[in-house]
Amino acid sequence: MEHTFNTDIEGKTLSIQTGKVAKQASGSVVVTYGETVVMVTVVSANTEREGDFLPLTVECQEKIYSAGRIPGNYFRREIGRPSEKETLTCRLIDRPIRPLFPDGYRFETQVVATVLSMDKENDPDILAMIGASAALEISDIPFDGPIGAVRVGRVDGQLIANPTISQCENSDINIVIAGSKTGVVMVEGNAKIVSEADMLEAIFYGHKAMQPIIEIQEKLKSAAGVEKRPRPTVEKDEVLAEKIASEASQRIREAVTIPDKMDRGKAVKALNADILESLGDEYAERSNEVYGILHDLRNKVSRDMVLNDGKRIDGRKFDEVRPINCEVGILPRPHGSALFTRGETQVLGVLTLGSGQDEQRLETLSGEEFRPFMLHYNFPPYSVGEARRMMGPSRRDIGHGTLATRAIEAVLPEKEVFDYTIRIVSEVFESNGSSSMGTVCSGILALMDGGVPIKAPVSGIAMGLVSEGDKVVILSDILGDEDHFGDMDFKVAGTKEGISALQMDIKIKELSKEILEKALEQARHGRLHILDKMIETLDNHREELSPYAPKNISHNINPDKIRDIIGPGGKVIRALQAETNTRIEVDDTGLVKISAVSQADSDAALERVKEITMEPEVGVIYEGTVVKTTDFGAFVQITPGTDGLVHISQLASYRVKSVTDIVKEGDVIKVKVLEINNGKIRLSLKAAMEEQDGPKDK
Repeated sequence: MEHTFNTDIEGKTLSIQTGKVAKQASGSVVVTYGETVVMVTVVSANTEREGDFLPLTVECQEKIYSAGRIPGNYFRREIGRPSEKETLTCRLIDRPIRPLFPDGYRFETQVVATVLSMDKENDPDILAMIGASAALEISDIPFDGPIGAVRVGRVDGQLIANPTISQCENSDINIVIAGSKTGVVMVEGNAKIVSEADMLEAIFYGHKAMQPIIEIQEKLKSAAGVEKRPRPTVEKDEVLAEKIASEASQRIREAVTIPDKMDRGKAVKALNADILESLGDEYAERSNEVYGILHDLRNKVSRDMVLNDGKRIDGRKFDEVRPINCEVGILPRPHGSALFTRGETQVLGVLTLGSGQDEQRLETLSGEEFRPFMLHYNFPPYSVGEARRMMGPSRRDIGHGTLATRAIEAVLPEKEVFDYTIRIVSEVFESNGSSSMGTVCSGILALMDGGVPIKAPVSGIAMGLVSEGDKVVILSDILGDEDHFGDMDFKVAGTKEGISALQMDIKIKELSKEILEKALEQARHGRLHILDKMIETLDNHREELSPYAPKNISHNINPDKIRDIIGPGGKVIRALQAETNTRIEVDDTGLVKISAVSQADSDAALERVKEITMEPEVGVIYEGTVVKTTDFGAFVQITPGTDGLVHISQLASYRVKSVTDIVKEGDVIKVKVLEINNGKIRLSLKAAMEEQDGPKDK
């Protein structure tokens, strides 16, 4: 049966419809906002899958037809590999819904969001998030929802829920918030350096704005009337659990407090093997169950240490940051480099500069986009002591790279100040907590080492949370294990003045405003400490670029001269680039950009451009080539593509009988511009000679 419920968000109607399309899915909805339409389906298998994790996959499909265009690739269809935007939308959907499935749910589940229409003003990612929650709500799948989602922007000091894409361009805050009726479950976004108080206000403005979205999902669920599957019952052998706890608790406590990550992992692995062996042969076939109990016990012991003993597994204070070491200029040929080490997390940032032709071109639903700044994050298996197949960037790589990109973009110089394409590559050499924030720190230092005039340095920190009832502990600069057993992963990046990017995920149902406020303040102290350590190494950008960086210069010409630089079929500009070993771009306004490996090459190209596009001036003497002679005078090319006439009377101070008595085709002579009228140029050989040598009589 078909059902539709509507609500108003910032004066526009948001509607959720079910029962009309994709009815064979476990749950299917169509979400519409403006003229952007997203269909979201969810299907869960009927047979249970073995394993100890939730088999949930999320896919997003941005159909190019949704924007009224044909794909621009060779195949003229959407290619199989998801775009970066599709990948980021999948992450936005997955992160808030995953914790809301019941423990022990092992049925293969797939969420698919398909963008059917896009009006180029309302981003489909928020609709996909809402649709995922709604589809799960009306399905038979057990789900502890619903959740709402909104994007929050701030234009001219005014907070806006679900700002349009054009409004986002003028917004100093751009964050996505997901939440329940009573709290926030996920935050992600960036800002143009705003205070913690302003960011907190924006988050909870969004939480309030999403409440009508949650309400219409509840109405939709009631109207659909689908009975939920029985919630899974997690059976646990309490006798076995007690026996393992009595034997292993103290040993686990000793193992998890070993400072070195790799040694700690080895100790835990050896402990697991010892406990399984001590239980005897009858438990050999129940090894997964034993290891599961040990895993839960390890988490419990670690959490108890934090909540009841006031200790972290590595002995630090709750707000203490691990030791930091920064090095810059460690690679000779790249244009900037930095190695940032914080505890057992180590990231190399490498800077490369390029010209406008190096910008990344992307085909999006809004049209073509060109990105002059790229940050690529690489997380090889050796960084965590593993050996596995190395493939292309994972969703995690893209997500972490995007977070670091947002953190750094806010402080990059304007094109008018620094006209380069910028690429940073993050190579994670070691990882034990928050390599994404290590990427921010190493990337900023690499930019400064490379002479990029950033507005201010940025640092980042990852915060954690352990909570039980009324007991709440916030942890600064969390380890990988603390992320694993904790309830929150909250990354915050910014300058001394404020926040440039943040990302928060939680494993509990929701987070209160008080906890978020405390976490933001503790994060501020932590990232300022990290920033001080960075500044001790390099307190400002270098005055000069690397000698290996390209030399980029710009020059404005008369737009009428563009054709002279390009030449027929691009012949002139290709020859000019080959002659000077440069890359030259010309836009429709007449701006010429020259990029060269050496200063000499760029100077040579600029000189040639000036020669080609030079505008003749009355009274100036030019050296030119005779290109044609006639009975009445000679035509002289004074610049490429610019000819003028030397009338026979202007060839000499005496009467000339024949033009060829004075000049012939191919002769190089100096001539003076007498007049320019409607594009016609009158030249004089006689006047040029008199000015240089004085008048002579025959």
